[in-house]
Amino acid sequence: MILERNDLAPDFLKGITSVAIDTEAMGLMPHRDRLCLAQFSKGDGESVIVQFENYDEASNIKSLLHDSRILKIFHYARFDIMMLYKYLGVMTKNIYCTKIASKLARTYTQKHSLADLCRDLLSIEISKEQTCTDWGARNLTSEQLKYAANDVLHLHAIKDKLDLMLIRENRMQLAESCFTFLEARVIMDLMVGESYDIFSHGA
Repeated sequence: MILERNDLAPDFLKGITSVAIDTEAMGLMPHRDRLCLAQFSKGDGESVIVQFENYDEASNIKSLLHDSRILKIFHYARFDIMMLYKYLGVMTKNIYCTKIASKLARTYTQKHSLADLCRDLLSIEISKEQTCTDWGARNLTSEQLKYAANDVLHLHAIKDKLDLMLIRENRMQLAESCFTFLEARVIMDLMVGESYDIFSHGA
């Protein structure tokens, strides 16, 4: 595990074709709660955690997010890319969301959390005890850092499992369409709030 301030080291970007990403914030309301951390993994069992103090210094992260050649794997991408867009000013390109993929592929269950996917698909137990914690603290605890790292370490393996199921159920194209729509969904979330449904019959 590597802890960086404000940005990824340039070497992290060399030669990568996919990266798992997660974020931690002070809460779930983007207009009120600031982005505190972003976590990254290449799927190699290692993680890099970036703690933000100055969003303007995150030039390597911004380049990574905007690079459409690199696949970005999230769990519940809708929130993460919204926070990254709100605070870094860059819309993430080329997205894969394991929560969306799970809901399309694993229709036999209502359990689609990251902990559920780690348990059901990889036989790995991860702790979610640090979900509600002060991510704005300058000095994070070892428990907080371990929690943050775990949120990206297994996303590549989960994606591989879900891809096989999506292909088997002939839903890969539908999943890809949902991933593409996330950019518009995030812009609407920031414009009118997450509870507004443009597709509903009501006003």
